[in-house]
Amino acid sequence: AVTTRGTMMGNRGGRIHDPATKTITRRWASKRWIACVCTFKGRQRTVMGAGYTELFFLDEVTALASGHRPCAECRRDDFVQFSKLWCDAVSGGVMPKADDMDMLLHRERAVSGAGPQPISRDELARLPDGAMFAIDETAYAMRKGVALRWHFEGYEKTILLDTGRAQLLTPPALVKVLKAGYQPRWHSSAEV
Repeated sequence: AVTTRGTMMGNRGGRIHDPATKTITRRWASKRWIACVCTFKGRQRTVMGAGYTELFFLDEVTALASGHRPCAECRRDDFVQFSKLWCDAVSGGVMPKADDMDMLLHRERAVSGAGPQPISRDELARLPDGAMFAIDETAYAMRKGVALRWHFEGYEKTILLDTGRAQLLTPPALVKVLKAGYQPRWHSSAEV
């Protein structure tokens, strides 16, 4: 849909496209939505081929806002750290399985019916690094107390206006993991 390419790849649980027409036919194949590195063990994929549908994200912050979590294979260290923080922040000290995380995230994802949640200006100021929100139709990510405007090509520093309706884009469970200290991978344009 756009000519720019992101820094991360993922999928929504399998194939969600028609290989013949390369058109998206459904929103997800399963509840296992992951965010992967673009290069892993020299594997080469045919994009929009017979296998799963490859999705590309500007960065991990964007993937998290969409409800994706770190892949347990190509990002093992990130997945382990993420799971430990999830254990403390979300599941009350119980180490989660990937399926447990995926079930909760699926209930919280905007495309699954949860929709973006309204958020107050006071709550915006307390969002952790990596949480995304929208004001009207414009998406932002918080980084070091600064709201960065999101574009397909990268981020730009911005001054928030007091007008417009604010909505949280990142699912609440992922906001908790970010607050607990998870450090997502950012696009290089996000330096503040």
